[in-house]
Amino acid sequence: MGQKYPSTTLPTTRSKSVGPALRHRIALPEPSLAYDQDAEWLVLHSADSGWREIRFHDYAEIYELPGLYEQIFYEILKCSSPKFMSDFLRIELEFAGVAPNQLRVLDLGAGNGIMGEELRKLGVNFVIGVDILESAARAAARDRPGIYDEYHVVDMTALPADRLRIMRGYRFNALTCIAALGFGDIPPACLRAAFNLLADGGWLVFTIKEGFLSESDHSGFSALLKAAVRDGSLEVVGTEVYQHRLATNGTPLYYTGVVARKLADLEPPGRTPA
Repeated sequence: MGQKYPSTTLPTTRSKSVGPALRHRIALPEPSLAYDQDAEWLVLHSADSGWREIRFHDYAEIYELPGLYEQIFYEILKCSSPKFMSDFLRIELEFAGVAPNQLRVLDLGAGNGIMGEELRKLGVNFVIGVDILESAARAAARDRPGIYDEYHVVDMTALPADRLRIMRGYRFNALTCIAALGFGDIPPACLRAAFNLLADGGWLVFTIKEGFLSESDHSGFSALLKAAVRDGSLEVVGTEVYQHRLATNGTPLYYTGVVARKLADLEPPGRTPA
């Protein structure tokens, strides 16, 4: 069992990424084959076990292998979301006259720290990482030491009282959730819980696949976000449709990037503000 990082303060001395030079021998499906995004896969070769199949959403397994996440999603499939959304946030902050160093950010679905690193480049001085996977925390500590002031392995929908007090004590005024919503990874209830930790006026920065915002969406995200705007809990500052990454067959996958401001807490489904 690896070391846990449920509420560990990671080193405060920040360093550049130590993204490992190790290259993995991998193969993707034939380009003629098309898969739904949550069904994409690769095969990975190791000297011990030969070839084995890994689904792209098997993040726990991917994070355990240094460099594999970056090799798949950033080198081969050209993921652009963290950099794109960091630039998008910078533009909106400048327009609002807010300096990045004023932000106290909760990075939800932090993974191995790629968005956290972009926030540091932007000039943010306080970033807390949160993920439900212990392997993500270990990967962040291994690959990007010091990027996060602290990294918590928690389920945001089931925070014990002591952990909730810690989270509230951070006085968050910004929440980022990049390429992590939908497909069962981070459900609407988790986003709602994190959002409600923000101070009023705080910034919400997230990406989501276009289908999760459509009228036919059954995930709950479309209903959650539309209700938040309708009841005045959320003010959308800007949206941009952009190429998130490539699918395994080379087809572009488009996401919507959103920058918004919190005006009030989000109510659970079926409840209306008092």
